[in-house]
Amino acid sequence: MPLDFFEKIESHLENKLPFVVYRKPNEQAVTAICQQDDELHYLSDYTETGFVFAPFDSSSTTVLLKLDQVLRFTDFEDEEIVKSESNREETCTKQKAFHLDLVKKGIAEINVGNFDKVVLSRRIQLNMKTPPLALFRSLLHEYKTAFCYLWYHPKVGLWLGATPEILLTMRNRKITTMSLAGTQNYNNEENPEWGNKELEEQQLVTEYIFNALEGKVSDLERTPTESVRAGSLLHLRTKISGNSKQENLGEVIRALHPTPAVCGMPKEKTKAFILTNENYDREFYTGFLGELNFKTERNRNNRPRNTENNVYRSISKNTTLFVNLRCMQMNEDKVSIYVGGGITKDSNPEKEWVETVAKSKTMLKVIKAVE
Repeated sequence: MPLDFFEKIESHLENKLPFVVYRKPNEQAVTAICQQDDELHYLSDYTETGFVFAPFDSSSTTVLLKLDQVLRFTDFEDEEIVKSESNREETCTKQKAFHLDLVKKGIAEINVGNFDKVVLSRRIQLNMKTPPLALFRSLLHEYKTAFCYLWYHPKVGLWLGATPEILLTMRNRKITTMSLAGTQNYNNEENPEWGNKELEEQQLVTEYIFNALEGKVSDLERTPTESVRAGSLLHLRTKISGNSKQENLGEVIRALHPTPAVCGMPKEKTKAFILTNENYDREFYTGFLGELNFKTERNRNNRPRNTENNVYRSISKNTTLFVNLRCMQMNEDKVSIYVGGGITKDSNPEKEWVETVAKSKTMLKVIKAVE
């Protein structure tokens, strides 16, 4: 990557100006959006164009970065980074006890019929002075199939992550979303086996999203459930698609966010339980982020010989939003890593703790690689 690309981003950070730099899954191009002042803009009604950053609590405001300057590097060359499997997290007996108790509370609520599923999380805090851009480059190396990003606003904070989950894509009228649930370690198996707990959780999430979109999205379809890899982990995924009007985009997003994969079912009851019982503020963890109403121009005729017809171009409006999972927040010499898991009636508190430890390695590996 040309030095001046990162130099411009570094300059923006030093001058305390908002920016985001990111790479979409399975792509080489890296994009940077730089806002030229430190004004804090908020999303109004999803008709705006810009890069959005939304918190978990859907009643809070969503930040919008303006497209003052867009930089794009199309052929990012990967760099070899010394890998380490070392895990910096030291198990805190007090935090483990709190999380186990939290999971037990969640299971109790399910057993009395208040919830079908609830997603419970915890925060890991470490001392660290690694430059943010070094961490971002480590993310790019480690997680090629994830949405990798570094986001900064001086009045909000600095976040970065590598998320495997799409909240929603919309191109003109075509909408696609997904349900992502269940977790196990990747062991080089082509056809991994899944337990009843994970399969039931995936089915619950899929049905909930499908029902939430009925009446808002027409021609709804779903794909067969498949196993997908995210770094060293595997998840179950089902894609759901249909058609909607651009003016309904806000309604569709409000129906989806927060999804059952990061909150629970039913949404309002589980969100209230999380906000009351998790004992910390998720902020933008399990929120969403991405491109809102970006315009793409394409030739209607792709045959080079018919150059006289190339003047006819089509302009599409595209939105691509990702759920903010596998992320961390940086604050001076400290970093906060966020991890969680879906709780159902079949959950085992000790196994749920172990799952959060496995998920924490996504960000811990990135930190270790640049120390």
